[in-house]
Amino acid sequence: MKKFFAMVLMVVMMFAMVACSNEETSGTGNGSTSSGNGDLLDPANYKSDKDKSEWTIGVVTKDNTAAWFKRMKVGVDRYGKEMNIKVIQKGPANADAASQVQVIDDLIAQGVDALAVVPIDPGAIEASLENALSKGIVVVTHEASNQKNTLFDVEAFTSEDFGAKIMDSLAEAMGEAGKYAVMVGYTTSTTHMEYANAQKARQEEAFKDMELINNGEVPSAESEESVDVAYEKAKQILKANPDLKGFTGVASTDSPGIANAVEELGLSGKVSIVGVGTPNEFSNYVKAGTINKLLLWDPADAGYAMVSVAAKILAGEEITEGADLGIKGYESVKIVKGANKTLIGNAPLEITKENIDQYDF
Repeated sequence: MKKFFAMVLMVVMMFAMVACSNEETSGTGNGSTSSGNGDLLDPANYKSDKDKSEWTIGVVTKDNTAAWFKRMKVGVDRYGKEMNIKVIQKGPANADAASQVQVIDDLIAQGVDALAVVPIDPGAIEASLENALSKGIVVVTHEASNQKNTLFDVEAFTSEDFGAKIMDSLAEAMGEAGKYAVMVGYTTSTTHMEYANAQKARQEEAFKDMELINNGEVPSAESEESVDVAYEKAKQILKANPDLKGFTGVASTDSPGIANAVEELGLSGKVSIVGVGTPNEFSNYVKAGTINKLLLWDPADAGYAMVSVAAKILAGEEITEGADLGIKGYESVKIVKGANKTLIGNAPLEITKENIDQYDF
């Protein structure tokens, strides 16, 4: 009798193991079979068997309260409305990597069909994105050219071109001579560091009479994506370097903080500032001449393009060189292969006091 019960128990355990195995490989996303179909990074494995009206695409930002990402939501919502696809945008209340991981994990648990993520720290979310892909969920990113677990990263231009343009603008404002400082949001932000390093490379190549403070260390300061921190760090740098002539900031929170410090110390017109941000938020600084120039891309267009890529993958469309993502600046993208496949648009914006009123965002 004991042998009989032992045999019955073994049979029950075997069925349970098979059931668990099937459950683990079935996926919770768009109905694709990617987790059991070879390469997790092959977009062809993620074609959905649902109608597009049943899809849910989750966009994850760095900080959903920031003006930059409120503007991104305009493009995200526009795409969803035009294409009759449910698109939701979520993000942490501040730019905290651990909080962003939680937002991503929550969307995975909800069974979204695709994720479109703007990472705070690409390394911090690799495990979560790999988990999403293993469940058949499409993953695309923005501002993350070194993200490994993404099917495509979408960029408005190359980091090298953008960083060089920032330096050209600063050099023009500084008369191509003098000391300058570079601020980023976080050193863990791939694009921020690429922009900063590209600035230094361009300066060393073209503007020999300019000098980056702190023996050329990149960056000069981290703002932690906070205007208040940017202000405190900028004030410290300005006091420690009374001969400083220029400052750049590549996070949208950097230049307002730098500008506040410059104005408080009575250095307006003596220290040039070139930064990245939204026109409405920076308007007073630009019109006053405290900030010389804004260089940016429209986050609404970037959000639209990113969601467009996710939807194309769900629809089974092949994305090739010259693909049209349906929005200005991304009508004919280039594909650059590195840590991932990066789709490069041509969507720069340059804002000065002469044209800032033409942009309402």
